[in-house]
Amino acid sequence: MGLLVDGVWSDAWYDTARSGGRFERQASAFRDRIEPGGRFAPEAGRYHLYVSWACPWAHRTLIYRKLKGLEDIIGVTYVEPLMLDDGWTLAPGADAINAARFLWQVYAKAAPRYTGRVTVPVLWDTRHRTIVNNESSEIIRVFDTWPGARGPLLRPPELAAEIDALNDDIYPAINNGVYRAGFATTQQAYEEAYDRLFAMLDALEQRLADRMFLTGDQPTEADWRLFTTLVRFDAVYHGHFKCNRNRLVDFPELWDYTRALHQWPGVADTVRFDEIKTHYYGSHRTINPTGVVPKGPRIDFSTRTRRRARA
Repeated sequence: MGLLVDGVWSDAWYDTARSGGRFERQASAFRDRIEPGGRFAPEAGRYHLYVSWACPWAHRTLIYRKLKGLEDIIGVTYVEPLMLDDGWTLAPGADAINAARFLWQVYAKAAPRYTGRVTVPVLWDTRHRTIVNNESSEIIRVFDTWPGARGPLLRPPELAAEIDALNDDIYPAINNGVYRAGFATTQQAYEEAYDRLFAMLDALEQRLADRMFLTGDQPTEADWRLFTTLVRFDAVYHGHFKCNRNRLVDFPELWDYTRALHQWPGVADTVRFDEIKTHYYGSHRTINPTGVVPKGPRIDFSTRTRRRARA
């Protein structure tokens, strides 16, 4: 875990001493959009994703790339699961776009004096040789509205306000909330994050009691943003991040809902628990100093869900 400071790599963990033990996520720095007629116009083969199988933010973009039929349009390079002294690392020869061995080198190419964390996903423009965007919530909307993309919009105009309100509640409490619990360095900061996380999970459990997905009968952006956290919950966040009031499987509706999303055509192909567990347990040495990766738990996402039985 590290960051660039004026373009120079520094291996440094998060400084929670300045924030009362609370983990504070840095805002994404590259926020350009791909739009017809703009500097970054949508063109097949021009753009490339750098992602990790392990990262829930990167996972969103892989799901959208799959669901929207963009696998032949947007190329992809996967970083290695372990993130140690040099941050996200690329296997020798893996990066056909920039020939980088470390993701920070890709950031430094785009912005030689960049200061900040080096994160995935990264959407790279091969024409201008720069990063277009490294904010997953914006990349998935680019993919959703890509000209000729498959399927209905996942943030349709008639549901946009409801989806945005759900995202505003779910992101701080759950998506980032598990990290706020796991990376907290004071008891108070941890308990604040823990309590907010489970209050939101309880609220969503009630919401899903009378509907298939968060806004109705079909999954939308809000569901896929939530899914990438929930699918990792029992394998990682429950134990590694001390989010242990309940397992996901203890929530009948949320567990059923997560299995339904996992069984959505193509989505299971984007889930790699070997990479997920190796990354979290092996990389976070301040939390798990030995780097030992647990063998369990056994989680079966393949069973017939109650939702399908009711449909």
